[in-house]
Amino acid sequence: MARFLRPLLRGTTYTRLLHLWVPMLIVSVWLFIDLSTPWVPALLLVPVGFLPAVRMGEGVQARLLLTPGEEEPGISVTPSATWRDRLRTVLWLELRMVLGAAAMFATVWLPVVTYELARCAWGQAPSGLPLLDRLPPERAYALLVPLPLLALYGAVVGLGELVTAGARRLLGPSAAERLAALEERTEQLLERTRIARELHDSIGHALTVAVVQAGAARAAGDPGFTDRALEAIEETGRAALADLERVLGVLRESERPAGARPTLADADRLLGSARASGATVDAEVTGSVAAVPGPVSREGYRILQEALTNVLRHAGAVPVRVRVSVAGSTLAVEVRNPLPAALPEPGRGSGLRGIRERAELLGGSARTGPDQGDWQVRAELPLG
Repeated sequence: MARFLRPLLRGTTYTRLLHLWVPMLIVSVWLFIDLSTPWVPALLLVPVGFLPAVRMGEGVQARLLLTPGEEEPGISVTPSATWRDRLRTVLWLELRMVLGAAAMFATVWLPVVTYELARCAWGQAPSGLPLLDRLPPERAYALLVPLPLLALYGAVVGLGELVTAGARRLLGPSAAERLAALEERTEQLLERTRIARELHDSIGHALTVAVVQAGAARAAGDPGFTDRALEAIEETGRAALADLERVLGVLRESERPAGARPTLADADRLLGSARASGATVDAEVTGSVAAVPGPVSREGYRILQEALTNVLRHAGAVPVRVRVSVAGSTLAVEVRNPLPAALPEPGRGSGLRGIRERAELLGGSARTGPDQGDWQVRAELPLG
């Protein structure tokens, strides 16, 4: 019984009933003008429904009264963009008018029927309403008194559910709106993935350098080397904090631009931190790095950063050969180092996956793995 009566305790039941009553205000005004043509308001709704802004207004009202509190009600609040949207809006207005008339009839006449049955059961004569004026006074009518109330309950709840389903069907997003929403969601996911990569590359590189430098300083026992290690840790940490602050700023303010991300022109900072960690870095740059487009240069920087981080993390302070080449329409970034004792498993590790994802995102390619006695990371990115 409690479950049966639960809709009576929900505010949505009554806001939906209010939504059904609203069109009847227009009908009531018209009936004062001409009682013989009650169908005129429904006819006037046809041209009204073709106005683009009507769909937005109906969507806002439906969300407010039919689905209060729902984050994704499936009801659009944008103006009609196509003739199909306009036609759906007209159908919605007519459906709302019909269901509103049914709700008004139920909420007015069913309580009246209950009252008349109670009068007859009490022994009083009917009040002269059509169809009810023939009821003779009879106490047995007391058994029928609850039936109109049950019918009223079913009508209010059922019509509320029906008008909500109709709103989702006729005011729901069109195919173009669903596609736009999907594209927006995809862009959000891509942005989150990009930010995750940014944090992984920047913070991971800084922590790796700090760990390697600290370990080397402790093992060396040389105050001069310790000072240089601490200086490298400080410099790398400051750069990582700057990257972290920039990314957090983007997350806090969705309209804020991403700001200046490092490019291959800043690669000396990476090479310097790797050398400070004890690695012998042989770097060679061929071609004009400054001519590389911004997005390609930024992703090339991150690929180089991740490759050097993997060297320090898995191989330690070993000789590293870095080749950056800009030739024709391709940017090539290659990092080679002697094979470590324990090879990373193919396809494992978010760093290697991140290198491939960055390259593929720009239409390029990346290879990682053993090559002629070395561990090689090579990425080729198109410039255009």
